[in-house]
Amino acid sequence: MTEVSYNHVVLGLGAMGIATGLVLAGGKPSVKPSRYQALLEGYLRFVRSMLLDNIGERGLKYTPLIAALGLFIFFSNLLGMVPGLEAPTGNMNTNLAMALIVFLYYNFEGIREHGIRYFKHFMGPIPWLAPFFFVVEIVSHLARPITLSLRLFANMKGGAILLLALVGVAIKNPFTMALSPVALVFIIAIKFLAVFIQTYVFMILSVVYLAGAVAHEEH
Repeated sequence: MTEVSYNHVVLGLGAMGIATGLVLAGGKPSVKPSRYQALLEGYLRFVRSMLLDNIGERGLKYTPLIAALGLFIFFSNLLGMVPGLEAPTGNMNTNLAMALIVFLYYNFEGIREHGIRYFKHFMGPIPWLAPFFFVVEIVSHLARPITLSLRLFANMKGGAILLLALVGVAIKNPFTMALSPVALVFIIAIKFLAVFIQTYVFMILSVVYLAGAVAHEEH
């Protein structure tokens, strides 16, 4: 019988706790902000700018969702850099849960914004091809949670496997010990870069999906 592991759940809760703790550590906002407060405000400005650029002023109400997703994914990715720990985002269950939240939420917002007319987005520009476009769009939308999850999973899992493989080779083959520290530093740097890039990719795609759902047609 296969043993079920809940490490990703425990580590995911840990990432959530770290993110929440660091936000609360900022304390009450001050007129003269500390460096830490300025850092938090800078992050919020970054999130707001993404929403403004893609949705406009109406998109600012989605700041809590996108900011929370970004913090959780970032610290989840970061946990994968700790020896002996696996990033919660290196597990498809974690990523699929986040992707489904985004999927359900942007569709809910689209229906709330447009009502039944929301489904007109699925019909395409040519009336007589509407049934074909509808099927294509439905499949495309249903694939979004999967592709969103897989992209994050593949990058986090792949980086962890590569790092473990390099360490294993260095231990087993003394000849590579002289070169491995350089390669190790390089791969760690790439992994740190991936932590930021994959967080951003998930956030911006979530914003783009929201923008497409709540966009108004121009006449």
